Amino acid sequence: MNRVIVGLSGGVDSSVAALILKKKGYEVIGIYLKNNSKNSFCDWEEESISALMVSQQLGIPFYIFDITNYYKKIIFDYTINEYIGGKTPNPDVLCNNKIKFNIFINKSVILKADYIATGHYVRKKTICIAGKTIYKLFTALDNKKDQSYFLCNLNQNQIKKSLFPLGKLNKEKVRKIAESAKLINAKRKDSQGICFLGKINLATVLKKRRNKKLGKIIIINPKCKIYKTRDKILSGLATIDKLDILSQKIKYRSKYGKIIGYHKGVYYFTKGQRKGIKIGGLSKPIFVINKDLTKNILYVGLGNNHPGLFNSVIFIKKENINWIYKNYKNLIYKKNPFQVKAKIRSTQRFQMASLYNIKQGIYIYFHSPQRALTEGQYIVLYFRNELIGSCLYT
Repeated sequence: MNRVIVGLSGGVDSSVAALILKKKGYEVIGIYLKNNSKNSFCDWEEESISALMVSQQLGIPFYIFDITNYYKKIIFDYTINEYIGGKTPNPDVLCNNKIKFNIFINKSVILKADYIATGHYVRKKTICIAGKTIYKLFTALDNKKDQSYFLCNLNQNQIKKSLFPLGKLNKEKVRKIAESAKLINAKRKDSQGICFLGKINLATVLKKRRNKKLGKIIIINPKCKIYKTRDKILSGLATIDKLDILSQKIKYRSKYGKIIGYHKGVYYFTKGQRKGIKIGGLSKPIFVINKDLTKNILYVGLGNNHPGLFNSVIFIKKENINWIYKNYKNLIYKKNPFQVKAKIRSTQRFQMASLYNIKQGIYIYFHSPQRALTEGQYIVLYFRNELIGSCLYT
């Protein structure tokens, strides 16, 4: 009998994953990862009790492992430092790779388990190429619940050891399974917010790390000359030289616009943000289009379609690319450009894009301009419905 460790969060998804595996004949062990940090808004005691009670219902062993210090060092401090550095990180992606799957696999060695499992909505397939076993990930059959985006940084060993029992189910079916088994958390609401932190107020945390510093808010006219060169290039074909120019980040200067107010620190804002600017009396809402950390200037644009909000081309250095299977890189490099589907946010619909390869990395050319693409985000790549890799935008 194969033994499997299931990461139990206290929620219905991971509980049903454990139930399904037990019914399939696996020897199941439940694990809850505890983050007792003062910065966490997750109620770990309530969650762990829920996970414990489900384990008792299923008749499986249950363990709690404290990851508070490890999480603070690997995820929390990284996230805060990225915001201070002007970026908008995705801690959930890093958390899966560095915390959940890493710890589960380490514990599987100690507990002599053959596999680990989670309640993620994603499908895994195993194939053989030239005598070598390859592990692939595909989007869940339930598009609304698909969580493949958050697993974009996993490696072959992590996928090899992992089981995803919910990949072919939708949420309604999962709820029905839980209700039929009379699981105590069958009707529990889905968790929200950042992995192991919940709905944390990042602005409050940042205020503790950085003192308020009054700075200018400068509005940039959509017809400013800095956008004209880019518009001319966009009208032509996408050659490598043109892609290189299009991928260059715009260098905003105060002389390009006018002061319309003041803010209390650029660290609290991200590109595309509307809330918190607190400037009224204008014909349209204003959005953050850029920020200058050195001079503490917040650049904004009028209206949801301001050109400063959009990117069509970005360049990703090769060291910031993670291929789920290394041969994807070779396949893509043989066909230039290579057509893919992409997401810059987990809830976004697929965006068509072309990958142009050079020695130093790849240019991603989005067929439709992408709104509020920000440093620190992941661009996750798909071929049809297969997750093939991710790119960290720096």
